[in-house]
Amino acid sequence: MTALTALTLTSCSTATTQEYEATALTSYTWQVKYANNLTSEPQPHIETFATTSMLNRNGVKPLGAVVGPDDRGLWWPTLPPRPSVEQVEQRKKTQLEAGKPELVKDVKYKLTYGVGNAQNTLPTNYEVYRQVVKAYPARQALELTLGVNDNSVEKAEPVSK
Repeated sequence: MTALTALTLTSCSTATTQEYEATALTSYTWQVKYANNLTSEPQPHIETFATTSMLNRNGVKPLGAVVGPDDRGLWWPTLPPRPSVEQVEQRKKTQLEAGKPELVKDVKYKLTYGVGNAQNTLPTNYEVYRQVVKAYPARQALELTLGVNDNSVEKAEPVSK
């Protein structure tokens, strides 16, 4: 019983705002795994090669975008150059095997919002990004649900007038 009393629950706080911007940073990165044995080593060393990225804002097509929108409404940069065999071998340490170059797609979502004179930028998720994309054209007020210690935005809901 004493262990249960030590447990404290942190409630999520909320904020209502009409000033907001959601971003989705889309990126492609070439990476190669290196290990003594690529099939059995649980944590191979990963080398990163070329990366390209594109910043999506509120669902609007970014300047210079040519790839997209995809099935999530995101625009993507052009592919970075694939590492050559020479580049892969150059980073290979003695006795290690080099894997094949892999193209990794990544998206990082953030929401910047203002309440009073304060402006905050916090990590968020796809669902919040999409809600902002729908609300942004009309500048509809949103109620934001913040995560633990107000370190992220977990939910965004339109405020009914």
